Amino acid sequence: MAEETQKPEAAAPAPAEEVVVVVEKEKEEAAPPAAPEAVVEEKQAEVEAVEELKVEEKEAEVTQSASFKDETNIAGELPDAQKKALEEFKQLIQEALNKHEFSAPPPPPPAKEKDTKPPAEEKKEEEQPAPTQEKTEEKVEEKVETEASTPVEVKEEEKTPPPAEAPAPETVVETEVVETVAAVEDDGAKTVEAIEESVVAVAPPPPDEKPEEIASSSVEPEVVPKDEPKEEEVPPPPPEEVSIWGIPLLADERSDVILLKFLRARDFKVKDAFTMLKNTVIWRKEFGVEGLLEEDLGNELEKVVFMHGFDKEGHPVCYNAYGEFQNKELYQNTFGDDEKRSKFLRWRIQFLEKSIRKLDFSPTGISTIFQVNDLKNSPGLGKRELRQATNHALNLLQDNYPEFVAKQVFINVPWWYLAFNMMISPFLTQRTKSKFVFASPAKSTDILFRFIAPEQVPVQYGGLSREGEQEFTVADAATEDIIKPATKHTVEFPITEKSTLVWELRVVGWEVNYGAEFVPTAEDGYTVIVSKSRKVGPADETVIADSFKTGEAGKIVLTIDNQTTKKKKLLYRSKVKPCSD
Repeated sequence: MAEETQKPEAAAPAPAEEVVVVVEKEKEEAAPPAAPEAVVEEKQAEVEAVEELKVEEKEAEVTQSASFKDETNIAGELPDAQKKALEEFKQLIQEALNKHEFSAPPPPPPAKEKDTKPPAEEKKEEEQPAPTQEKTEEKVEEKVETEASTPVEVKEEEKTPPPAEAPAPETVVETEVVETVAAVEDDGAKTVEAIEESVVAVAPPPPDEKPEEIASSSVEPEVVPKDEPKEEEVPPPPPEEVSIWGIPLLADERSDVILLKFLRARDFKVKDAFTMLKNTVIWRKEFGVEGLLEEDLGNELEKVVFMHGFDKEGHPVCYNAYGEFQNKELYQNTFGDDEKRSKFLRWRIQFLEKSIRKLDFSPTGISTIFQVNDLKNSPGLGKRELRQATNHALNLLQDNYPEFVAKQVFINVPWWYLAFNMMISPFLTQRTKSKFVFASPAKSTDILFRFIAPEQVPVQYGGLSREGEQEFTVADAATEDIIKPATKHTVEFPITEKSTLVWELRVVGWEVNYGAEFVPTAEDGYTVIVSKSRKVGPADETVIADSFKTGEAGKIVLTIDNQTTKKKKLLYRSKVKPCSD
């Protein structure tokens, strides 16, 4: 019988599906309904393919923001799909603030609290279904006690109530009691099992209720707490106030800039972006980021990670010099044990937080950082402690600091790192890969100059910027030039009467001859040698700075003789200072 009843049920849906397919086919193609199944499947595949293309096109409106470089932070200039995503994101955040969802979850309560609190809450929400179940359980217990002495009488009493309750129009109570009397055991005792199912009380019991129902109704005051009205009178708490990097989540245009970072990190998938933001806020509270800003973690790593200058678009530049960890003492003091690695992580987060606080989160401001990673003399993948600490830091930065990197430039990259990058490149998103730039040792300076002006680049990386008081500042632009192999290159600076000319120059890699002389404008004047021609090697001087004071008009001529077979990059700048008597 079971098989006979199951077969019709399994066969019933099949014709319905065929009819739907035929109807759709008639609407689209106006073909006869007796089409072969293969043709129907092909048409369905075509329809599905078209629908998938439409979905991909809609997603492309959000995810394909054409050029990552030209993305705007002005809400009014966003594409319509991104505007909609931003508004939905704000709504989710406001609802979460009203419910205080950004607060870190409290620790789990003890087992006793779990047994007492949840039933009370469920009773309030379900409005007395749970109390009736408790009553029925008490009924069953009472019946079991009585049935031990007179099982037959209890059975008759329990069978009679359903017919009497059925005609009552105001009550909907269904009770089914199934009793099984086991065989008499050796000691003469009998076991009675009672199973009561689906008992739901909708209306108050009639006045002629039976003693059992009266006993159950007497339990109601104990089930419904007396303090329930007082809890309802308590006004809801005000919305939670949450700030991140010193800016409230829902305040002004600066808040939109921050929210757009989370949206872009998740390809404008609103729910994913909200989850990321919520996890970030909770992590910041648990990690104690705000208090971390005031901690004194020392300056032992100031040469490892440091900010210096700006790129050509105005982004602050952060340098990461991993080669400093070749110093064994520094390495052990940083990664020697778990406590030291934890301190390094806190220092790195503190450094980043302080750097972010200096950014401009206005819609037209600069809110990203240009990263330079120097892999020269880097310990590499062989140092387990360094690898673990770096991976941990990178994971935290990736999960909690979205879209804060304008460009990731890797310089002095060894061959093995390039091979490693080629292996992991297929697993990176196009957005991530668009920010990565790799340069071998021979090309590192040229790559930096592509993004950063020479006067902004530190001297150790081929630029002109150095610490201390200097005659020139980053406001004094430098000129770049190329010296061809096996040629002499000259640079001329005009000079007027009673003035002092100051100049500085640098040849990247040097290995050239340098000399300077003053040539007067007057025909009867004498040439003055300012700097005798000499050979300058890479380790001799990074930047040559000189000056010449004169009382007559003329020019300073700098001569750079490149006798190597490689072209050289020349950097120079000058200024004229009035001569005071």
